[in-house]
Amino acid sequence: LLHGDEKIAYGDAGYQGVHKRPEAAGPDWQVAMRPGKRKLLNPFLEHDDIALRREQFKASVRAKVEHPFRVLKRQFGFTKVRYRGLVKNTAQIVTLFALGNLWMARRQLMGAPG
Repeated sequence: LLHGDEKIAYGDAGYQGVHKRPEAAGPDWQVAMRPGKRKLLNPFLEHDDIALRREQFKASVRAKVEHPFRVLKRQFGFTKVRYRGLVKNTAQIVTLFALGNLWMARRQLMGAPG
């Protein structure tokens, strides 16, 4: 999430094309290449392991952050928000995230002895 004072923003390969969007104007975007495109550049060079691990780390962080939002959208149908006031909307989203946490931990909870 950007707050508006960033000079540089880093993203994984899922953010390709973000510099073209008008709402994302401002920071200098450093976006990773897709792994397949990177291999095609020069297949004879050894791949930079440090850069590869850095890009994989960014992608794993993005996946962990975006998974709860996927649960809210798909499992609970929270795709469009009707404005009912800040307090009610905040209560709804907090409740949905709590239910989403239970949904994501359901296997551990169901398999727990006791």
